[in-house]
Amino acid sequence: MPNYKLILAYDGSRYRGWQRLPNTDLTVQGKLEAVLSRVFEEPVEVSGSGRTDAGVHALGQVASFQTARELPPASVLCALRQYLPEDIGALRLELAPPRFHARLSAAGKTYRYRVWNSDEPCVFERRFVYCFPDRLDETAMRAAAARLQGTHDFRGFSATRTNKSTVRTLTALELSRVGRELRFTLTGDGFLYRMVRILVGTLLEIGRGERSIESIEEIFAGRTRAEAGFTVPAKGLCLMEVQYP
Repeated sequence: MPNYKLILAYDGSRYRGWQRLPNTDLTVQGKLEAVLSRVFEEPVEVSGSGRTDAGVHALGQVASFQTARELPPASVLCALRQYLPEDIGALRLELAPPRFHARLSAAGKTYRYRVWNSDEPCVFERRFVYCFPDRLDETAMRAAAARLQGTHDFRGFSATRTNKSTVRTLTALELSRVGRELRFTLTGDGFLYRMVRILVGTLLEIGRGERSIESIEEIFAGRTRAEAGFTVPAKGLCLMEVQYP
């Protein structure tokens, strides 16, 4: 069976997230499967590299799917661009090795969270940034970000309720300022449920002087969600890239 690898971008503002749901057609996976099933004239099930939450965006989401029929990737890509809604964009499509799987083969991901750090209105980017006008101590935030990097048990920084391991490796957590915007770029081997949004919320509390840099170690030790910072809104988060071996 031919195996396809698809890279796509989407504005998640109006969607209930990536994962197909039984009571709505407003999911990215659902929209994608509907078009692919139409193109291949058979039911097509798509696997994504991960399940982005409601309101989260993507510039480099990866999906894979297998079909009974083999069609030229160029013609399938053309059909996707024709029939998908304008807030979901098919960027590239290619035939992949038989054992490639968008989620199981992934080695890491990069996310970006955008904060509009100004009291001026953000008119044209308002759906993609979190407006947080408070003055921030960026030196303290960068010091705290350095402590978050590495291999740790991130249970306290997630909304996950699981008996599985919550140990992850965060290889990079960078803060950069672009004008009035503060960007958090995180790369790791995997991310727990709402982990990025809680990490950013914790750093913002440190930047605002509401908690100390040392509280990072306390959250790691306590492994309790209540000890970490608030969860920033979904609209500022974007999946930038998925890495593969």
